This record gives sequence, C-alpha cells and structure tokens, in this order.
Amino acid sequence: MSSEGLARLDVWRKAKEYALLVYKEALPKLPPEEKWNLSQQIRRAAQSIPANIAEGYGRFYFQETIRFCYVARGSLDETLSHLALAFELGYLPEPSYGLLIKTGDDLIKLINGYIAYLKKVRLGASEPGSPNSIHEPGEIYDSQMPPETMEDAGI
Repeated sequence: MSSEGLARLDVWRKAKEYALLVYKEALPKLPPEEKWNLSQQIRRAAQSIPANIAEGYGRFYFQETIRFCYVARGSLDETLSHLALAFELGYLPEPSYGLLIKTGDDLIKLINGYIAYLKKVRLGASEPGSPNSIHEPGEIYDSQMPPETMEDAGI
C-alpha cells in the first residue's frame, strides 16, 4: 500500500475532508470549558473516520477492510452524535450544524457504497490463508468490478 493508492480512494479523501470540516466548523466554536471534554471527543471521533478507512485499505482481505469501514461508520455516527449535543447546548450555530450534518449524511452513503463494493469484489478471497478468515455466506462474486460500477457505488 502506498499513500498514492490511498489518495485515489474517494471515500478516504471525503472522510479526511469531513474531519477537516469538523475541525474548522465545530471545534473553534466550542467554549473554553469544553476544551478537554466535548472538544476532545469530537476531535478523536472525527479523526477516526479517515484513519479507520486507511487502516482497512491497508489490510489484505476484504473482510478486514469491511470491518474497518464499519468502525469508520461508527466513528462518523459518534461524531454526528457529539455535534448534535453541541448544537442542542447552543455551542454550534444552525448554519455550521446543518453543513456538518448534511456532509456527514453524504459521507455515510459513500462509506456504505464502498462496503457494498468490497462485498462484491471480495478482494483477497482466493489468496493463501483466506479460508482461515471469516467468510460471509452468499453468492460468489466476480473478482473484478468494472470501473463504471465503482463510480455507481460512489468509489
């Protein structure tokens, strides 16, 4: 895996952009008394989204990649939950909160599309050691997905 390969992954780029958006739109607006509480929780959850996608990308078997995508999606939901709390406490103005929620909802769709793609192509399923990993029941998929299908999945 190289950083160039990861940079071509749209879902990772969008997740990183979302983390940056959270840093710019939410964190500066939190009051000083939240510096070590809510601010740190939001920061860690937002950072975890692209980090888990990257870690999954670096794994060999599709099942591991999918597992890390689920963790990334959970971190995104955690981030959205913290942002909702910040908004309800009056720390975030409506325009910032609305932008963060809309962008987060779009990112969830992108992560779900990437998970669907990974399940379809099952990369690494026929490699040595794969029989020892967890397999999902279901039909056997082609080992390659046409590029236009990747675009349809938002990848």
